[in-house]
Amino acid sequence: MGRFILLAVWSLALGLSLYPYMASAQLKQNYYANTCPNVENIVKNVVQKKFQQTFVTVPATLRLFFHDCFVQGCDASVIIQSTGSNKAEKDHPDNLSLAGDGFDTVIKAKAAVDAVPSCKNKVSCADILAMATRDVIALAGGPSYAVELGRLDGLVSKATDVEGKLPHPTFDLNQLRSMFAAHGLSQTDMIALSGAHTLGFSHCNKFANRIYNFNPQNRVDPTLNKDYASQLQAMCPKNVDPLIAINMDPTTPRTFDNVYYKNLQQGKGLFTSDQILFTDTRSRPTVNTWASNSASFQNAFITAMTKLGRVGVKTGKNGNIRSDCAAFN
Repeated sequence: MGRFILLAVWSLALGLSLYPYMASAQLKQNYYANTCPNVENIVKNVVQKKFQQTFVTVPATLRLFFHDCFVQGCDASVIIQSTGSNKAEKDHPDNLSLAGDGFDTVIKAKAAVDAVPSCKNKVSCADILAMATRDVIALAGGPSYAVELGRLDGLVSKATDVEGKLPHPTFDLNQLRSMFAAHGLSQTDMIALSGAHTLGFSHCNKFANRIYNFNPQNRVDPTLNKDYASQLQAMCPKNVDPLIAINMDPTTPRTFDNVYYKNLQQGKGLFTSDQILFTDTRSRPTVNTWASNSASFQNAFITAMTKLGRVGVKTGKNGNIRSDCAAFN
């Protein structure tokens, strides 16, 4: 009997190591009910204040959460500052465009939580980022949802770990599907999470190839709406200042809505990895459904965000609660 139990425990451990996104059993809603019962209101108040200062808070926080979870799991490792002996995740080229307002939101919320004596050093930066992400989505007109909590902060943050872990603007559907599947996320989850591109902005160099040198036959990507391509060329002339950024959603850039999918139907996806969701017949039916059914998209988005929040969660000896989100204890 003892040998059987040992074997069962070993196979469970093996399963968790093979499928890091399954290690979410410890997460639950109202995780802090006994230790810091008001934590969600404390975080929400800070996020609202930050939102009133700048709308960038919304896309910056949402993108920070995604970039965190896709590298080493949702463990706030992306917030760690580099030191002389360690180049951290945030300094990898794929993370250099993460707006500072996302980091600032988490750090300010952590300070507000820790200012309450009973909450001090009880709430992880990873959980604060998950709550703040939910709050910015709601502030931009998107759905609010109950966030599962109970993550610990990661003990490692290396720029080298970011390599090949984040989707690129040039990805096709197969590349997107396999990258999301590695985290237990389905094609439907991937299309729903791509809908976050209804907010935020991109620097011109991320899509310049689509409007100037797509391939030898077509200077402009033929799947791009012609009028939209002309607008993009006007906003992003060749040799444009690399700091110039344009809205991902040209129609309702400050509202979390399903217009992203309507844009795809019109050839107005900014990245190849956006437009491919409509061009590829395997994903087009989902785009069409959500373009005409906002509630269906929002439900799918909540499901996908909840699954994303379970990726690579740290528990036990694999994490701790940082006193400073930007530095290891």
